Parts: sequence; C-alpha cells; structure tokens
Amino acid sequence: MGRRLDNRHGVLYAPAMKQFDIDRRRAMAAGMGAIALWGGLAALSVLAGTIPPFQMVAMTFTIGASLGIIRARRRGVGWADLVRWPGRVWLLGIGGLFGYHALYFGALQLAPPAEANLVNYLWPLLIVLLSAPFAAKNERGRLGWTHLAGAALGFAGVAMLAFGRGIVFSGNHALGYALALGCAITWLLYSVLSRRFGETPTDAIAAFCAASAALSLLCHLAFERTVWPASTSAWFAILALGLGPAGGAFYLWDHAVKRGDIRALGALSYATPILSTALLIACGLAEPTSALLLAAVLVTVGAALASRELWRRPNIS
Repeated sequence: MGRRLDNRHGVLYAPAMKQFDIDRRRAMAAGMGAIALWGGLAALSVLAGTIPPFQMVAMTFTIGASLGIIRARRRGVGWADLVRWPGRVWLLGIGGLFGYHALYFGALQLAPPAEANLVNYLWPLLIVLLSAPFAAKNERGRLGWTHLAGAALGFAGVAMLAFGRGIVFSGNHALGYALALGCAITWLLYSVLSRRFGETPTDAIAAFCAASAALSLLCHLAFERTVWPASTSAWFAILALGLGPAGGAFYLWDHAVKRGDIRALGALSYATPILSTALLIACGLAEPTSALLLAAVLVTVGAALASRELWRRPNIS
C-alpha cells in the first residue's frame, strides 16, 4: 500500500498520485503531437495546390472524421454512440472546428496573410491568461509567472518572425483583423471550455469533424468553384492533411486540453509557426532568415519556462 498524502480535500495515495502524473504527461505528449502536426499545415497546403478553402476543409475533415470513426469502430463504439451528446457539446465542437476555420478563411480574404496570422496567434496567449477564469470549479490550477513569461516570450518570438517579413498593419484591413481576432477567441473558447466537458470522450471529435465537413461542403457549393487536385502528390498532400494537421491533430488536442496542463499547452503552441516556417524552408518553399533563429530561441525558452512544472518529480512524501 502506498504512503498517505494529506491535503485539503482528503487523503490521497502515492500510487494514485503517480498515475495522475503519468496521465498528465501522456496528455501533454498528445498536445505536443498536435502542435507538431499543425507545423506541417502550411507546407502540405502548398503541396496540395490552389484548392478553394471550404472545399479543402470539407475534404480534409471528411478524412479526419473517417479516421475517428474507424478508431471508434475498432473499439466497438458505434455511430449512435458518437452522436449522443447534449446540444451544448455539439455547439462547442462544431463552433470550435467549423467556426474557427470559417473565420480564418474570411480573415485571409480580407487581410494580408502574415498580419492575419499574427493576430490569430493571440490564441495561445489568451489560453494562458484565461485558463484560470474559465476553469471548472473543481480545478485549482494557478497561473504562475512561468506560464505568463513563457506565453509572452512565445508571442514575442512569433511577432519577431512576422515583423521580420515586413508586415504592416493598415486600417483598410480592419475587418480582416477583426475576423482573425475572432479566430483567436474561438479557439481559446473551444480549448478551455472543452475541459469543462472532460467526460465527453475524444471519440466525439469524429462526429464534430463530420458535421463540420458537411457545413463546409454547403459553403463550398454556395460560394466556391470546385477545383480538384492537379496531381497524385497533391492528392497525397490532402490525405496527409486529413490524417494530420486538419484532422488527426484535433483528437490529440482534445485529449491534451482535457487531461493536461492547458496553461503550458498555450505557451507550447507558439512552436507551431516556428515549425511551420522551418518546414517550408526545409522543403525549399521559403528562405531562412535570422529572424527565424531568434524567434525559435524565444519560443523554446518560453516553452521551457511554461512547462517547467511538468518535468519535476511529484512530491509524494
């Protein structure tokens, strides 16, 4: 029998505490996996060619939904079990996945991509700042200086990378910036509120992806002209998007925000644009700059600060 631990909520045991620590680290590993997959979004999107945005979402989310359905079926979970959620859970899932992408594509239409992306990448900082106010009542996570410093350094790194490309904000694109800010707020709410529905299994993401794919298809038919991938490599890029950054990553992120340290996840998320730019350079789709190196250093230091508590051995004495 393990040693007892006294705390304000009763008696805990060392084995239970150890298992909790293991589960949290696994969740954080899932979160880092999602962040790594999102780093491939830009390169794969370029390789996929000029596919209309809503068509791209419909195709990739269909793949992502299929991935989740196959995963659930292998464990004996039927379709009826994937859709039996309360309305507020559906609203959160579809609002997060479809709402974010609809706002994002709108922002890219109405503002330069670099500026829109910088505003959009306020979401990791907002997650760190607002994770405590939005936390469930039974959670006691405090916002420490390491989380704040890590998120601030991460945003500074992303801003340095963006301004290194010569971005200039203009009042002519105010609506686009507003939509980009809407993206950040949408993903913030989706991420932190998902934690309140921790009893909803990650299998539910398959249903949310399927519904989002259907809505994207309707938007595509209403507003876009269909353009099919021009080559076999483009088709493979779309498949990779659905299995990875525009599909599979959502399952990893869901598990991470429900079971991991969401404050550290917010700061760690600033690695995404750094990884994205580095991969573009590795694929010969962008040129290396000194700003990228400095940004990578800032983001790495910030991530190390924000996640410092995760790698300490738990005190079970």
